Order: sequence, then structure tokens, then C-alpha cells
Amino acid sequence: TVVSTSTRNFPNRLGKGADVFLASAELAAVSAIEGKLPTVEEYHKYANQIAATAKDTFRYMNFDRMEHYVDATKDVQLGEEYRLAKEKEAARLKSLH
Repeated sequence: TVVSTSTRNFPNRLGKGADVFLASAELAAVSAIEGKLPTVEEYHKYANQIAATAKDTFRYMNFDRMEHYVDATKDVQLGEEYRLAKEKEAARLKSLH
């Protein structure tokens, strides 16, 4: 049995006869700690710990809030289609906060 964070799965990809379960990074980590696919209760025990520090843990994903990343993109020239898509997505993300 293999737990993988890959986006693809097909027969024998990770070994002949291997049962491959595609999982999020969090589920893969919990599986590694437990040494097996966790029960719902086991998963939630770790998920609650992850959630408690999520703001700090996942801060690296907030590129729109990191000044040096924002500054690096100021001179990038996007085509009109991409510019409009970017503005639409930025507005959607702002509405979530």
C-alpha cells in the first residue's frame, strides 16, 4: 500500500501490484506518522493540530501579501486576457477575507 501526493495514478506506477491511494499532503503526513491510512478520528486529531497553526504554516502561500513578491511583479507585462483574469481572481480572493 502506498500513499502518494501525486496527481496521477495508474496500474503499477509505484510498484508491481501496489495499491496506491492519492492523498493531500496532510493525509500523507498523518499516514506516515500512523504507519497506515488513518481512521477519521485519527486524521481529525492531527487535522486539529494543523488547523491550530495553519495561519503560520501556510503563510508561504500568501504571495499577494509578501512585499518582495508583489514588488517583483510590478513590471511584468501580461496580455489583456491574463490581466483581466488576474483582476477577477484578486477580487474573488479579497472577498474571502
